[in-house]
Amino acid sequence: MTGWHTSDDLVTRYTDGSLPEPDAWSLEKHLESCGDCAARVSQAVRETAAGVTLAEVREAVLGAAPTTSPASASASLSRSQSRSRRRLPFPSVGSRTARVLWAAGPAVRGAWLPAVLLVAFGAVALAYGADFDAARPLLLAVAPVVPVVGVALSYGAHADPLHEITAATPSAGLRLMLTRTAAVLAVSLPLLTLAGLLLPASGAPAAAAWLLPGLTLTLASLALAGYTGFRTATAVTGGGWLCAVLAPALTARGGLTARLADQLSAYLDGAPAQGAWAAAAVLCAALLATRRRAYDRLERR
Repeated sequence: MTGWHTSDDLVTRYTDGSLPEPDAWSLEKHLESCGDCAARVSQAVRETAAGVTLAEVREAVLGAAPTTSPASASASLSRSQSRSRRRLPFPSVGSRTARVLWAAGPAVRGAWLPAVLLVAFGAVALAYGADFDAARPLLLAVAPVVPVVGVALSYGAHADPLHEITAATPSAGLRLMLTRTAAVLAVSLPLLTLAGLLLPASGAPAAAAWLLPGLTLTLASLALAGYTGFRTATAVTGGGWLCAVLAPALTARGGLTARLADQLSAYLDGAPAQGAWAAAAVLCAALLATRRRAYDRLERR
């Protein structure tokens, strides 16, 4: 038992259900080793409307529980823990690399990584194998959306079979979300930029011109997710970017390569455009920091 004890405010928020789930799970872990805090929380719960119901349930369980020897109970617990360990989908490979990839998130260890490789190598193959002169403009148009999709596939019960377990850790919420996002960016940014450097310019912006917009769209997705959830947020930001870039290029007159290159130049080239993306990134980061508590319950969306 540590010297820390739960405050009255924490007990009140726990009993009325307003305490964020990660904080509630942390408190429950503390109660396992602190009898004084456990007694205070128990008394507070008994004084709520649910206290009578809990007392009735406790009496019913104690009345129906069979007599079990300590040795039998210990053996049963061991068997239960063994079955639980076998059910957890952890990788069988014991290497440090495998454990790091597993912790990095579903996007890095799932189908998203082959998809990123396909986009990068596919663009190079189109440029040099099929003599497709719009390969670089098309890559620059799609590249900012790739990390956004990776983030959408990295966090939430819909994407991660271990989400309930990871959400119970002290690193859950915004910290876990940023960790998964960093893993996605670490893979996609250098890989797609390298592919862009290998492609003919074709009048398109520089190969690294998409980096700041890609980071900004990712931060915008995270900020919007605090209001709408991940899937909706990434659909809005990623879909909005593709519509803003591709729709004018497909509807304007002239060659597709020239139209797409001109459209990208308007959004990516020059200090004013990059400065606007940088300002938007700072605003999104500030919004994330301001609303960090909103991500404690994000898995429910």
